[in-house]
Amino acid sequence: MNDTKTNSDVNKIPAYSWYALALLTLIYVMNFVDRVLIYLLFAPIKKEMLFSDTQLALLGSTSFVIFYTVLGIPFGRIADKYSRRKLIVFGLSIWSLFSGLTGFTQGFWQIFLCRMMVGIGEATLGPAALSMLSDYFPSRVRATVQATFSSAIAIGTGIAFFLGGWINDAFNWRHAFYFLGFPGIVLAIVVYFLKEPQRGIRDTAAQIERKDWKLLFKNIPLRYILFGYAFFAVAANSVSIWLPTFFVRTQNMSIAEIGKWIGIGTILGGLPGTILGGWIADKFRAKRSGGRMLFSVFIALLCVPIWFIILNSTNIVLQLVLISLLLGFALAWLGPAAADVNDIAGPNLRGLATGMYFFVVNAIGLGIGPLLYGKLNDLFNVTKNPEVMRQTLLISPVACIIAATILYLGSRSLEKQK
Repeated sequence: MNDTKTNSDVNKIPAYSWYALALLTLIYVMNFVDRVLIYLLFAPIKKEMLFSDTQLALLGSTSFVIFYTVLGIPFGRIADKYSRRKLIVFGLSIWSLFSGLTGFTQGFWQIFLCRMMVGIGEATLGPAALSMLSDYFPSRVRATVQATFSSAIAIGTGIAFFLGGWINDAFNWRHAFYFLGFPGIVLAIVVYFLKEPQRGIRDTAAQIERKDWKLLFKNIPLRYILFGYAFFAVAANSVSIWLPTFFVRTQNMSIAEIGKWIGIGTILGGLPGTILGGWIADKFRAKRSGGRMLFSVFIALLCVPIWFIILNSTNIVLQLVLISLLLGFALAWLGPAAADVNDIAGPNLRGLATGMYFFVVNAIGLGIGPLLYGKLNDLFNVTKNPEVMRQTLLISPVACIIAATILYLGSRSLEKQK
């Protein structure tokens, strides 16, 4: 394939590409519904099972992330060599089944096992879907497209919180898993008939020639990307994992009430923030090679004062409004991050690069971060003194500052490499 053909292909975006984007985004919505539903239900699960906050953290993130991170790399290599569509069908079926089965569990280890299986299933989607989207769409709109795909995080979280809270109040927490988990199995049938794009159809000859996987481990800008966004993920994940519990404890809100408001905030703030974040990042990238990371530096720094106000205020209205704004900034980095990873990797290594990205970002952002919050909550006996969470959640703005520093160095490194 020569560059002339590639440039011609870049200027054409078939209607089927938009259908594929819509379908893959819908799958990602289901992915996040099943992933975050348990966070909203921490309180009723804790009440019934008598779990500590550390156990809740283990169930909410650590159990999920064990295989989600480790299997991301081998699943990435499979996505580089075999059918990405079939890999998604397999994963979607697995995670939907075990999300639904969570409602039948009777103890810590049964929930832990179900969450592990959800993690195994969901580890397939990122490497396969992001690789396919890079072949459906050209690089010039890659952050915008992958931000649109990532908008499923806001939609899925909003649905999980809004419907999860309502189902819990109308029935109980177990029915929330039944109603929101099992339907994904039906969607797997639709995905089976999705057409898989030709690898590398949207890339230059230089990108296609990148086949040595060892080059990824030597790529300096990629290292900054992985660890910079990992710290951003620590703060971003704490919004959905710990802020609902924070409001239940400090503002005496019901599960349904906080689920409704954070669900609405996620849609109103997170959805446009994610999509616009990708679009603006592409504009930054058009002016300088490290532009996407530089954009993420700005939004990471904007999150810091918002976190401080939320944690130090007792005005529930102000806090809820700021959460919508925080969610917009906290999710705006997803498209730029995925786009830079895919551009650096090229078509033959995208699955592996995405697997590496999910491994590092989620090992720190989901594996270590939430557990650290839970440990500190238990250490300072948050059950007797709920206000302690105002201090333990200060980890989030600190993580944003660290993320901004690393990503700034990454943007400089990427520009020197060009």
